[in-house]
Amino acid sequence: MNTKLVMSASAVFLGVIGISLSFLADEIAAYLQIGSAPIDHLVLQVLGAFYFAFALLDWMAKGSFIGGIYNRPIAIANLAHFLIGGLAMIKALMNHPALPWVIAIIAGLYLAFALVFGVLFFRTPVPSKAA
Repeated sequence: MNTKLVMSASAVFLGVIGISLSFLADEIAAYLQIGSAPIDHLVLQVLGAFYFAFALLDWMAKGSFIGGIYNRPIAIANLAHFLIGGLAMIKALMNHPALPWVIAIIAGLYLAFALVFGVLFFRTPVPSKAA
């Protein structure tokens, strides 16, 4: 599996969410019908900082071996984030079908990344033939 592609895609996905939450907190809160209290917007901006930091971690690790014993903490952190987040979104969609459709799309992407990081976590990386 091409870990550089996986890590780059994850970094871009998380980075877009992080920047959006950091700079468009008011608009996202209105779209998701979240309260308009200042603390709600602060929580979204701090969450955006988390997403952006995670994106930077993935971007910086994209050139490294990932899988087996290599970069295990990065693989398990991504697996846990995407799996737990994806399952939480699926549960929310099942309990509240009127949630915005964008949540279903994000949940699908989360579960796809969870599957990929699960494979990366449990397999040993194969060195490229060029090396």
